[in-house]
Amino acid sequence: MSVLWEARSPHRCLPGPPKRPDPPVSPGIRVGSTLSTTRPRLLLSVTIVTSNQTFTCPALVDSGAEQNLMDEKLAKRLAVSLTPLEPPTPASTLNNQVFAYITHQTAPVRLITSGNHQEQLSFFTFPAPDTPLILGYPWLQRHNPHIDWAGKSIASWSVFCLANCLRSAVPSASTERRPAPPPAPDLSSVPPDYHDLQQVFSKDEALSLPPHRPYDCAIDLLPGASLPSSRLYNLSRPERETMENYIQESLTAGRIRPSSSPVAAGFFFVGKKDGTLRPCIDYRGLNDVTVKNKYPLPLISSIFNSLQGATVFTKLDLRNAYHLVRIREGDEWKTAFNTPLGHFEYLVMPFGLTNAPAVFQALVNDVLRDFLNVFVFVYLDDILIFSKTLEDHRIHVRSVLQRLLENRLYVKAEKCEFHASSISFLGYILAGGQVKTDPVKIKAILEWPVPETRKKLQSFLGFANFYRRFIRNYSQVAAPLTQLTSPKVSFTWSPEAHAAFAKLKRLFTSTPILTHPDSSKQFVVEVDASDAGVGAVLSQRSGPLNKLRPCAFFSRRLTPAERNYDIGDRELLAVKLALEEWRHWLEGTEQPFVIWTDHKNLLYLRTAKRLNPRQARWSLFFARFNFTLSYRPGSRNIKPDALSRLYSPDSEAPPPATILPASCVVGALTWEIEETIRQALPGDPDPGTGPPGRRFVPAAARGAVIHWIHTARFACHPGVSRTARLLSRHFWWKSLLRDVRDYVSACAVCARNKPSTKHPMGQLHPLTTPHRPWSHISLDFVTGLPTSSGKCVILTVVDRFSKAAHFVPLAKLPSAAETAQALVTEVFRLHGIPLDIVSDRGPQFTSQVWRTFCSILGAKVSLSSGFHPQSNGQTERL
Repeated sequence: MSVLWEARSPHRCLPGPPKRPDPPVSPGIRVGSTLSTTRPRLLLSVTIVTSNQTFTCPALVDSGAEQNLMDEKLAKRLAVSLTPLEPPTPASTLNNQVFAYITHQTAPVRLITSGNHQEQLSFFTFPAPDTPLILGYPWLQRHNPHIDWAGKSIASWSVFCLANCLRSAVPSASTERRPAPPPAPDLSSVPPDYHDLQQVFSKDEALSLPPHRPYDCAIDLLPGASLPSSRLYNLSRPERETMENYIQESLTAGRIRPSSSPVAAGFFFVGKKDGTLRPCIDYRGLNDVTVKNKYPLPLISSIFNSLQGATVFTKLDLRNAYHLVRIREGDEWKTAFNTPLGHFEYLVMPFGLTNAPAVFQALVNDVLRDFLNVFVFVYLDDILIFSKTLEDHRIHVRSVLQRLLENRLYVKAEKCEFHASSISFLGYILAGGQVKTDPVKIKAILEWPVPETRKKLQSFLGFANFYRRFIRNYSQVAAPLTQLTSPKVSFTWSPEAHAAFAKLKRLFTSTPILTHPDSSKQFVVEVDASDAGVGAVLSQRSGPLNKLRPCAFFSRRLTPAERNYDIGDRELLAVKLALEEWRHWLEGTEQPFVIWTDHKNLLYLRTAKRLNPRQARWSLFFARFNFTLSYRPGSRNIKPDALSRLYSPDSEAPPPATILPASCVVGALTWEIEETIRQALPGDPDPGTGPPGRRFVPAAARGAVIHWIHTARFACHPGVSRTARLLSRHFWWKSLLRDVRDYVSACAVCARNKPSTKHPMGQLHPLTTPHRPWSHISLDFVTGLPTSSGKCVILTVVDRFSKAAHFVPLAKLPSAAETAQALVTEVFRLHGIPLDIVSDRGPQFTSQVWRTFCSILGAKVSLSSGFHPQSNGQTERL
């Protein structure tokens, strides 16, 4: 036998017929592969664990061996239990020459391969001193590993191994017994009504590899995007130990596997509040090139729409939420990350992927779709179950738990709350018909230090903004702080900002209790507007005394344009904004809701015969609602009035309303135009020869002065004579009349609206219809383009017959001669001389050079009407 092991006959194998799942009972064992010690072999380092000891040795992977072999001496050394074979099985070569007999088979022993691949395996004993273990064809067929022959190692394991061999470690207490079943979950916090569903609370099941579903996390990359890669982060000693434990646990659970992906994300840690470390993967590079999943997350405020009448609540928290979803098959390589231990990739959805929240929300929504907004609200891995009675609640909770179990979604019992009359959910305290702020969140706001930078102030306002629905006049109180978040404003912590910061904290300590809106009851909307903002309160009558109780508060600062509205439009704006904010509650109510306002003129809105354009637009929006307007004096309209008036958004009082603009005041001799003249005088001083009592106008300011007089509201675009007379009352310069004449003749408003005093110009005639291509063309220039290859102007030439066009790039706006040269070179040499050329009245086309050029060619010049480019529409549209 030693000769066989040293010389290695042509093929070595084990018991006779092809591989079977159970230990074979065969007439003989064939030995078949050539295994000379001088030839390359695949040897794996394996560890054998028995009840008494652990032994590490090399194992030969041989596809020619029909069974798995263990050296007889190794079996005796490990004191492995042996089972005699009756009768002994002969071992033979490929030519059926028997050279030994197999007499014993070992009991299953624990075999660990590649550090985390664990299984129970039985061997046939065989004298093999040089190779103590041989993993034959049955082992290869069962595990189907991907072998790196160049590196002489296992590159990756099969799906079977991920689900069975790479799971939690097999207990090593006894190799002759089956692994002990996982411990039963702790159900001390779970009502006895649901103990029969204990598997849904199983931690062991939640750690297993989930199945592939239609909701596997897909990672589609943007076309042409480069693959992200990140550097390896340095880790401290505690971080390295935590990383090693995390990698080993994840490999054992089958959540990750070794990778050879070209993608590499960084691996690092962030500290938790309790001092422990949380592993993080830096997927920012991958997220930047990932096609985004736009599945929406639910609005947290929408939870209040479904809680009408609910008195019993249960909150469920899913265990290992994201790890319950698989990465789409074939996309695992995109999740690869680097660690000092090597390169790994996820098989389950990790935290940090941009599409992870959307994928998980879609999965849970579809699992519980027929329960949503009936007695269930889901936000990612948080599930709220609510019912009106305890009997109904038990049925609802059981239905949800059963549905989760059927879809292999598991619940963390220690974080769940069952059958509560008051419960904390997503930062709110929910009780029978009421909503309150969470004291834990409010404490964080109260302990917030004074922000020292704009970024810290934005963090505070973002956190506080979550509870703005509980705070009256929130936007007005926070206005000094929100002004500091603008990059256009210097960040200076003023006394006003500090007072607003302190007041906001104080208001959070006395937040009111809001009631759940009930669509079967009548709503009351109280609105008010001031110069600074608008405010509104949504209320309903409830309780034994039928008192008005607030459901929500709303406030908003007015924009600069809105502050210019008259008081009636500002009050109407407050109504419009309140209806927009609470449209989902107020639209389609069973009975008309009431709007209380302290502006009596609004009562006539629906009966007014004349509305300004803004009111007319808004009236179309109001028509969607069924409401009545009721007048309430300001002395009784306290709540919305406070919302709109507590803070003025400007540091100084708003200017008084202007009744007559300054441009219409004729008697004043000091106008804004004087400043323009004063600034231009140093460059063109007064010659001192003008009429007394009149101011000299420098050349740089003459156009502005003529424009100011000619377009003034009291003048109303007068003609040349009247404009000159108005100017001559206070100003003078030598070419005043000529400049006025040039300006008025070019005024577009006068040309469009004033009838001509001259003789009729004659009727306009349509352009001649062309009968062949390129006999009639039209021209125009496209200017104002960014420079490209030294060109910034395009000469557009359009054939009026075929609509074909030429686009000639030019370095600048050409003269008439340059235009003629461009046409000859780029158009006429290709299509011939045209009969008619249509253009606008640009200087190139009205010059004598152009007319002479066209006359020589025999082409007719057709100019479009002044200030009417439509007559050259084909070219203008291009």
